[in-house]
Amino acid sequence: MPYFVESCCPSLEAVRRAVQAGTGRIELCEDLSCGGVTPSEELIRASLAVAGQIPVNVLVRPRAGDFVYSRDEVRQMLDSIALCKQLGVNGVVVGALTQEGKVDAETMRLLLTRARPLAVTFHRAFDVCQDPASALEELIGLGIERLLTSGHCANAFEGRFALKRLVEQAAGRIVIMPGCGITPSNLAEIASVTGAAEFHGSKL
Repeated sequence: MPYFVESCCPSLEAVRRAVQAGTGRIELCEDLSCGGVTPSEELIRASLAVAGQIPVNVLVRPRAGDFVYSRDEVRQMLDSIALCKQLGVNGVVVGALTQEGKVDAETMRLLLTRARPLAVTFHRAFDVCQDPASALEELIGLGIERLLTSGHCANAFEGRFALKRLVEQAAGRIVIMPGCGITPSNLAEIASVTGAAEFHGSKL
């Protein structure tokens, strides 16, 4: 692959295909039709075995729907992160917002504390936040390594100019990883416009 690609894998078969294609990293989830939820322990274990030396990041999202979580749901996410650490994954992919559409810093600090020293990616909850520029600064302040986003648009191609602005604003302080709707036919254009170094997709 000429670009660094993180493959979104909702099944063990998808993991196998990604490994064969030479993916740089795997994001593991289940039920991609709703944007993905936390995969089962069985799938995580099996995927780690198939992935070998390829890093596996696990989506930690307790349900479909919005990204405003109850205390019980936060506890569930903390338990899922603890399991991921126990199983030896590379990182976790999380995100939480307030009712007002801002980054839920309090919840994110809890999740980050539980996750460390694993790598942490903030997922596409970002794409429904109220103020992208302010949210990006908050994520940087929290010490999150990577942001998965379509640039607040329906897909990364539509959002490519917004993604370019995010990459410029980030200035190397956080990895901006375009995702959603990226295919072999539009990847080069998205890469050229955005200046991003990593890309996320299920069809790459």
